[in-house]
Amino acid sequence: MRYIATCKLGLERVVSGELKGLGIEVERVEDARVLFLGEPEDMARACVWLRSAERVLQEVGSFEARTFDELFEGVKALDWKAYLGKNTFIHVNGKSAKSTLFSVSDCQSITKKAIVENLKAAYGISILPETGERVIVEVGLLRDQVTLALDPCGAGLSRRGYRTYNVTAPISESLGAAILLLSRYRGDKPLLDPMCGSGTFPIEAAMIAQNIAPGLHRSFAGESWRFLPPGLFDRARQEAQDRMDRRPVAILGSDIDARCIDLCKKHAKKAGVMVQWAVRDFREYGKDATLLAYKGGQPGLMVCNPPYGERLGERKAAETIYRQLGTLAKEMPGWRQSIITSHRDFERCFGKQADNRRKLSNGGMPCTLYQFFRN
Repeated sequence: MRYIATCKLGLERVVSGELKGLGIEVERVEDARVLFLGEPEDMARACVWLRSAERVLQEVGSFEARTFDELFEGVKALDWKAYLGKNTFIHVNGKSAKSTLFSVSDCQSITKKAIVENLKAAYGISILPETGERVIVEVGLLRDQVTLALDPCGAGLSRRGYRTYNVTAPISESLGAAILLLSRYRGDKPLLDPMCGSGTFPIEAAMIAQNIAPGLHRSFAGESWRFLPPGLFDRARQEAQDRMDRRPVAILGSDIDARCIDLCKKHAKKAGVMVQWAVRDFREYGKDATLLAYKGGQPGLMVCNPPYGERLGERKAAETIYRQLGTLAKEMPGWRQSIITSHRDFERCFGKQADNRRKLSNGGMPCTLYQFFRN
């Protein structure tokens, strides 16, 4: 069977690497998605284990369509009875890019009508009651190629289940984990987030360090699907439970706002991880003996999602913070830095050219991940 792991642009290789690490066969990598082959067990494991993906989809079929008639007939020709019961409640999501059929709402409507007609004929009924399990169907059009898929995730994979409280400008769990993986964080060295906000970076780092699967404590829509083997996701969770490594971690998250730290503590407790939290100004860290003695003074990784300065009047304040972060980096020899921002003059303010830059998106805003590996 073919499955699709969707992700943010720029993170395809990260997702591909995660899949290969699970022993899953990657078929090919495309923009914002990775196609992989396997059995339902592989799909369930991908849902439970993938940190940087947005969703995992099960492909039903693919064909070319440039007219609504071609779309209708192509959808109707697929074997929907193999997946959907006569009482299934069908919800259709859609997207279209660089295609003749650009109206997403029309494509959604036609897709659902075609599926309903298919199931009515397959089950010999005149009305589809839609009183049973809810199944999400994804219809995607790219360069006139239509892909139909089922979504076993329900809520996106970024929803780990631990962050029920938010602060201003949070970074998503999947993007936070991806940045840590891009930064080659493995949990064997200290990690500092000096402006931790809601705690995404420190919590995701602790989950990576202790090999805690991000989907361990959440539910999936596919658990109610009648065509999947019973207990499929439970077995994937049990495997994840067995593979946890509760080793001590050196992770410190701090913020000048005490309310943020209170939220971080609640989030960490829900995630089941132990992280050190502190209310303090990040400018104090450079000459702080307690930090330098952290895990025997071993250099580590500083990761940060500072203010972007996008709003009127905030640009100068953001640039001041970038300069202060640059000063902090100089006072912490041997430490690496990974900082994401949309500010185009970040390197000038930081006082150093990045060793690596990667174009990403945070909340729909084009950003750059600046990575400094050498002092």
